[in-house]
Amino acid sequence: MRLFTAIFICSLFIVSNSTLAEPDLKQQTISYKQQTHTINSLILNELRTVVVQLPKSYQANPNKVYPVIYRLDGAGNIPLASAVIERLQNDNRAPEVIIVAVESTNRLRDFYPTVNKEPQGPVGEGGGAANFLAFFEQELIPLVNKNYRTHDYKVISGASAGGVFALYALQANPELFQAHIAYSPAVWWNYGALVKSTKSFIAKTKELNSYVYINIGEEAGIMRERYDELQQSLQSHKVRELRFFSDAFDGVSHNLTSVAGAFNAYHNLFLPKQMPISDLTDDVASIDAYYQTLSQQWGEQIGPPDRAVRSLGYNLTGSKQFTRAIEVFKYNIKNHPKSVDAFSALSYGYEMQGDTRQALEQMESALAIADDSYPYINYLKETKAKLQIALGKGET
Repeated sequence: MRLFTAIFICSLFIVSNSTLAEPDLKQQTISYKQQTHTINSLILNELRTVVVQLPKSYQANPNKVYPVIYRLDGAGNIPLASAVIERLQNDNRAPEVIIVAVESTNRLRDFYPTVNKEPQGPVGEGGGAANFLAFFEQELIPLVNKNYRTHDYKVISGASAGGVFALYALQANPELFQAHIAYSPAVWWNYGALVKSTKSFIAKTKELNSYVYINIGEEAGIMRERYDELQQSLQSHKVRELRFFSDAFDGVSHNLTSVAGAFNAYHNLFLPKQMPISDLTDDVASIDAYYQTLSQQWGEQIGPPDRAVRSLGYNLTGSKQFTRAIEVFKYNIKNHPKSVDAFSALSYGYEMQGDTRQALEQMESALAIADDSYPYINYLKETKAKLQIALGKGET
């Protein structure tokens, strides 16, 4: 784990031009645009500052909407999230996002839902999280939605006390944010009050369409004991639709857990355009369900891509699940009836199954819609000839 963390941190700052694909180089020529807002909060009775970073494509795509990441503890946290998410974007594993960094004034007051009465911490501090969440719901989020092209997929992310607030928001208003990221949440606070409330909330919740990521570093003692209790509760209660992930980083200090965990937090959060084979059930309707969820996350309608679905089918043929593979290839043709590759893939599925006649029929269908500009036209013709010979020899 230490080696992975070290390599990842270095990758944020060291870029080898010789290894970057052309899309990466193009991204480097466009800088992010940031705007600062000062809010006269009636709820908090003070001025609050937020920094909004817009996606690189924001100006060029005036009709596009974006998910929003709300990051606690200020704009200093923007570069890390940007670097991680941009790398994921380049691999089609994350959408572009709007990042809203909320500057802190009194983080102990705002982030903790209860007043601390435990001697090991600052006694008498905290208790303002409900007020701070009302600020988000009634003032900050409406301001962001009014001024920017957002869609209703929101992430709340914070570290230490900010992580406690992210988990509190999950309980207090489960539908306000669709994802909650808590780097080394300081759940020791006030005799583990948040641990107790989270366990109670999870125990009585049957379904929760949300994402939760938590992690911890080298912390020990009461902090580790209470964190482990929280982690085990979230892990053991199988709440429907809840996607829960956690990490433990040995040797990583409390202040570096956000750096160590950022990749996993966002890599696990966003669904990639290439549907993983693990998400495919025996029913091809699971492909539709996957891309519907992905579309809701990304803020744009993304149908099952031809290449991605073919990849699922080829994965199945590789494991000799030929009947399932053929079902997937047929499903793909329904969505892409003019795709030469879709028919060629179905032909391959039948060939691997041993059904030469059907393989030849599908290859002929592929050739019927292909022209000489198709880059693999010779492969199609050669395969057709091979199948004709095999059929002439009496193969089925």
